[in-house]
Amino acid sequence: MAVKRSDDIYPQIGNVLWGDRLADAIENTCADHGVVPPPRQAILEGLAAALPDTEVKALIATLRGRRVLKPNAYRLVQAGDEQVLLLTCDVHGAAVVPWDLNDRTAVCWSSPAPEASQRVKDLVAAELALQDAAKSAKSAEKEREALRRAPGDDAYAPQALAAATQKHQDAVRRVHEFESQKRALLSALGHRRPRPVVRAVQEDGQPKAALSLAEQPYAVAVHMQRYAADNLERAGKTRGYDLAESLADAGQLSKGMNVLQQWQITDSVGTVSNLWRLAAVTGNNRALARLNVFRVRPEHLVTGMPQSLVPMPKDKKDGPEPLLLSLREILNRLSARLNRDGAKPETEATDPSLRAAKIATVSAEIVIGCTKPEALEHVLRALNVNDHLRGIQPYDEDARLIALFATLVDAYARESLLADALAEAFPDARAVDLLDLTGVRDALTVNGPLDPLEPLVPAGANVSPVVLRDIAVRAITGLVFPGIPPETPQKTNGRTVRDTGQFWPVVRGTLQEPAWSQIRARTAEARTRLWSAAVAQLFVHRGNILSALGLFGTTETREGAGQDPRPLTELFLGAEAGDAAAWAALVQRMAPALIHAPQSFITPGQGSEAGAGRKGVRRTPKSALAALTLAYTAGAPGVSRALLLAFAKTVLEHPDAPRPPEPDDGTPLICYGEQHWAEADRTAITAGMVIAPDSEGRPTHYVADKAWFDELFPVDLGIPVPESPVNALAGDGNTADAGTLTTTYGEAAADPRDQLTALRRELPARVELVEGSYLKAVDAAHTLMTDFEEAHRLRVQLGEDPLPAQQRIEWMEKLAKVRTAAHASVTTLEQVEALILKV
Repeated sequence: MAVKRSDDIYPQIGNVLWGDRLADAIENTCADHGVVPPPRQAILEGLAAALPDTEVKALIATLRGRRVLKPNAYRLVQAGDEQVLLLTCDVHGAAVVPWDLNDRTAVCWSSPAPEASQRVKDLVAAELALQDAAKSAKSAEKEREALRRAPGDDAYAPQALAAATQKHQDAVRRVHEFESQKRALLSALGHRRPRPVVRAVQEDGQPKAALSLAEQPYAVAVHMQRYAADNLERAGKTRGYDLAESLADAGQLSKGMNVLQQWQITDSVGTVSNLWRLAAVTGNNRALARLNVFRVRPEHLVTGMPQSLVPMPKDKKDGPEPLLLSLREILNRLSARLNRDGAKPETEATDPSLRAAKIATVSAEIVIGCTKPEALEHVLRALNVNDHLRGIQPYDEDARLIALFATLVDAYARESLLADALAEAFPDARAVDLLDLTGVRDALTVNGPLDPLEPLVPAGANVSPVVLRDIAVRAITGLVFPGIPPETPQKTNGRTVRDTGQFWPVVRGTLQEPAWSQIRARTAEARTRLWSAAVAQLFVHRGNILSALGLFGTTETREGAGQDPRPLTELFLGAEAGDAAAWAALVQRMAPALIHAPQSFITPGQGSEAGAGRKGVRRTPKSALAALTLAYTAGAPGVSRALLLAFAKTVLEHPDAPRPPEPDDGTPLICYGEQHWAEADRTAITAGMVIAPDSEGRPTHYVADKAWFDELFPVDLGIPVPESPVNALAGDGNTADAGTLTTTYGEAAADPRDQLTALRRELPARVELVEGSYLKAVDAAHTLMTDFEEAHRLRVQLGEDPLPAQQRIEWMEKLAKVRTAAHASVTTLEQVEALILKV
């Protein structure tokens, strides 16, 4: 028998009058410290509605006729370059919602693409349809069983049973159809959900110290909140103890930081409810565990609590079940119910009214002001990352690496080197000086769209999702593997220290690596894991980050990645024109997409290649990329350059495909490796999959998968065959058989007709490359002329002396050489025009 406790253990929330006074005190205190407060509505509906009635009175003081916060009720902290004002108070134990952006669950979220958001809506609709279909199937099954067991006196019983059986079969078929649709949508989402994007709340056109989510339908909001809570619970299971039991037994021993956040929920008739709640920035697991002890679901707090879950004695039993949207009413009803249940002598010890006694109120710090609201979400995320990186709780490796990369980007920004590092990685960028560094940090850490990376796109290039993602991958590579200055010749015999430049020390300090001279394979592997985890967040389908091990070695870790600066369009033209270096660079750009495709082409290299028959082909990333490169330069059976270029183009574009691929003739697609599988066992064709091209580059009826890739680009591609006696004699000077030398696969050398065909195929791309180069040269000359005209105008306007004669002569000599070369190139182009008529 449970021992009866005193009443009113669970507090009642203060009235609206005291909420107004608290809002006045917060606004006046923020004005005194020069920080921006939250919106008044957020204080009234999100903060004051979560504080016990006695707590609000203890926070407010009157100074010279003005209401302000008591000095011991708040503190001003420095978070990076920003200042944040924190209110220290006791809040209701069930008033705080876990934050979706917890960095421990970063792996569970994908990039916030519009296509992914639409797929979530389709998934929610499919789940609702599946529930209805399952209910109909269950009802049809009961009806069939009732008719099957009924007495046989009715003459129409067989017909009724047959109709009921057919109805049940149709219902089961619909269930299977909706299940297949749900599986396809989950596959299209990469079995993840797009990361919620929060922004500072705007009030009268000015940002405030509170966050807001984008408007979303009720069903989608419930789905997303459940998904976030489920993944947070999964991450919390790595603890060595039960957190909920610890809170119920000893209470909460440490404070958590919270922020005011707005959920905009649209109901079925289109009405939008703006709900303010407290979200846990740190202590997310504790916030979720507290709600579990109270037996309150997080989605009920952010979308509305059904009245039947927190009834009052005077509520009508047969009345409607509206959603309670007011946080004050929800918490007051919850406290009243718990106080009533706790006062009953028959209440069991496992009842929430007894288990939640020590967390009826918990101490918390709440953000009530900041100097720069636009950066508030980033500052709070950084605090969450730092809190976890320096904690003692177990941390998933992928999530730890993502958090560590976010810390690295912040380190570049803190040292004012982020723009310089990106300028070095993108020498042809159109406007590095116009970068929005806050937006760039969010884009590189996948906490926002990739649009802020647009100034890094080369001048004249088209901006598309493919280009922006390629820019993001190159930026991450440049930040993780920065280049160092070239080694200067040693003039003396004394010991010299290698100049590592300004970027490498940032990486070393953040990742706590050894000295530059001590970099070994272990450091290269750790850096590659970090790169792989950061890049994986850019893709909807997140492959295994271990698939990238081996892409970067000790040389890249010490000297830098050494990326080809040419954009994708120029690399494609170069590869089409026969430039092997352009194709090799294009293969490197394809590597992340090959790893993170719906049907991965590169998988982790564990296991031995000798066991391929038992385990499937296991190969390192370098083996797969080398096979692609050698298929272009040395050739391979069944592989043409048209096939390679078509495959590369499709692979780079596949993450942005809004719909599943479809062949031109409408024939159903199947994965290449599943040709002989039963139809029920085949993988569903989803958005992002790649249609396998034929030797002419035209789409086939198969989806390219690892079986197709390993068949066309085998492990032994490029390994030279043992030298035959005939080849040995030819190499010893016997020129009689010199013309019959064979390639790697024993094929005869290309004859002149094949060479002519290849040239005719490559020349159009070469013409486009020359055209692009000339257009760049013309634009550069025009820009140079404009700059000199402006300099001349300013010199005359200011009355400055002209430059020294020696400087002017030097510039004129350089331009004279350029002009002479331009005239020569014009003559060459005229000769090419004449030759075009003869080809």
